[in-house]
Amino acid sequence: MTIDTATYTPTWSEEFDAPIAWGAKWVGDRSSAYRYGDHNPDDDKLDWLDPACVTVANGVAVFTATPAGRTLENGRPAWRTGLLTTEYSAEGFQVRTGDHVETRVRLPSATGAWPALWTWKDGANEIDSFEYHPDNPDLLELSNHVTCSPASSAYHTDAGAIGPDRWVTIGTRYGARCVDWYVNGDHVHSDGTGVGTDWSAYLILNLSLSAGEHHPAPCAPEPVTFAVDHLRVYREADRW
Repeated sequence: MTIDTATYTPTWSEEFDAPIAWGAKWVGDRSSAYRYGDHNPDDDKLDWLDPACVTVANGVAVFTATPAGRTLENGRPAWRTGLLTTEYSAEGFQVRTGDHVETRVRLPSATGAWPALWTWKDGANEIDSFEYHPDNPDLLELSNHVTCSPASSAYHTDAGAIGPDRWVTIGTRYGARCVDWYVNGDHVHSDGTGVGTDWSAYLILNLSLSAGEHHPAPCAPEPVTFAVDHLRVYREADRW
């Protein structure tokens, strides 16, 4: 089964064909998902947010992470890195039940890279369209943390589509009774639990750095990069 976005109405998008609209459309210096707003010693991350770590050229956004020269509260060395969230922005865009989100990304190859597209609101409401770690080169992690059950998370492997430095299109449909995931337009997972009828949340697109607990931490000071071509949201009226 494939997703036909022609049956949906485009409602919001970021094509990265202009400079980042900081403050209006995006915020990059804080997230309520991070304990200290701009940095986070939790969740096996080394992140210290800096909007300057997200740049746009030729229709592509590049997230670049480098050692921050700072130490997190847990004693680990922080990395300056980029995050885009609609939370706190003037526009305040949120996805909601029934929406389909799609992004096209170039997966990173550097050790320690941890890119993701996810949602967040009020300390929860997290749906992970994808998480990626280069130490599992052909695997995407897909998760619904809104309604946690064994079926709500999956590891999707596809050596023909997923790999370091490869472009891949990833989609997620936030259904009330089922969240569906798509890779290059093909359906790859349904969780059978969904998000409920009144769910909504902000978008987060970011490059985290692993601290080494579950995946290797960066092993060299060289920059870590992650590229994004677009992020689009489609809405199908009165259908969950």
